[in-house]
Amino acid sequence: MKTTPLALTLALSLGLAVPALAQNGGSLYQQNCAFCHGDAGQGRPGAFPPLAGHSVDLVSRPGGRSVIVQIVLFGIQGEISVNEQRYNGVMPGYAQLRDEEIASLLNFVLRAWGNDKLLPQGYPPFTAAEVAAERSRRLTPLQVYENRRRINPR
Repeated sequence: MKTTPLALTLALSLGLAVPALAQNGGSLYQQNCAFCHGDAGQGRPGAFPPLAGHSVDLVSRPGGRSVIVQIVLFGIQGEISVNEQRYNGVMPGYAQLRDEEIASLLNFVLRAWGNDKLLPQGYPPFTAAEVAAERSRRLTPLQVYENRRRINPR
């Protein structure tokens, strides 16, 4: 089913879009992310960081919403630490996905695997407009890494 902007706006105004977005986001996650980050966002120790728990920590920091969009769009390269485990690799970007798809994917990740219980009440879903604003920056994976380090030095 293709979602038009009018249909999406109507669904959001009626409070219907979150399940639809999560379903699409779940499919996108399985197609693009699960191989590395695991079916349940658990990651692979030493190779790929978990998204369960950590994604909420990242977006809860000032500037975190922008950085997580940048990570998905442009990828990231450099050493990070998550739950006292170090990761030093390269994640490819997924700029080939449409803005709506990236927003849907991020909304899925932030509401899956118990992440929804860690989010502040009323945390706003990502929008295609947010993704488009970050896309216009055209960053390299190293620049994204530096942006991530500014908000989370670990």
